[in-house]
Amino acid sequence: MFARLDEVARGDEICVFLGDYVDRGPQSREVLLLLYKLSQSTPERVICLMGNHERMLLDFIDDPAGVGAGWLHNGGVETLSSFGIEVPKDAIQSGATVDLAQRLEKALPKGLQEWLRTLPRQWSTGNIHCVHAAMSPKRPPDDQRGTVLLWGHPDFLTTPRSDDNIVVHGHTVVRQAGMSGNRIAVDTGAHLTGRLTAAHITLGQCRFIEVRS
Repeated sequence: MFARLDEVARGDEICVFLGDYVDRGPQSREVLLLLYKLSQSTPERVICLMGNHERMLLDFIDDPAGVGAGWLHNGGVETLSSFGIEVPKDAIQSGATVDLAQRLEKALPKGLQEWLRTLPRQWSTGNIHCVHAAMSPKRPPDDQRGTVLLWGHPDFLTTPRSDDNIVVHGHTVVRQAGMSGNRIAVDTGAHLTGRLTAAHITLGQCRFIEVRS
């Protein structure tokens, strides 16, 4: 994908990643390190947004015996495995989650957890607004609830906005990336379909770029 983006880039683009860098395959660690290094080396050109799966990872660290334990049923086992941490099948019942969370904290490279905790939930330029999951169509872009940005909104996919703002989002897997009304959906479910899609957005134009594994 980076090679394809280099082919079309004019040189002044900002690359915005829409979240869910973990839990979607055996190389979650490698993905996190790649994006962390990119965002540190070129912070003015690379924006990484938080997705609900990054939030679940952090909740696991903060409350592994409580609300965070559910992460293990949502891809957390695969992410822990990518860090070399083996998860017993009865981890939740046996109370092993606290130990697993401590091991994960130790395994995270220096600075990575702090970076994850400070990931923004949205990024905007002009009337283009990038988020992980959704925006409430009834609220202006600068007045959105954090849970909506990370987890979605019941009216987002069915109710058009009444302004000229356009929301670029992932989270909801679509068969084909595209623009519908004032939404640009790019999540083609790479972990399921082997198809990864980006949107190259310029003034008055949106071009979709897809790579297949």
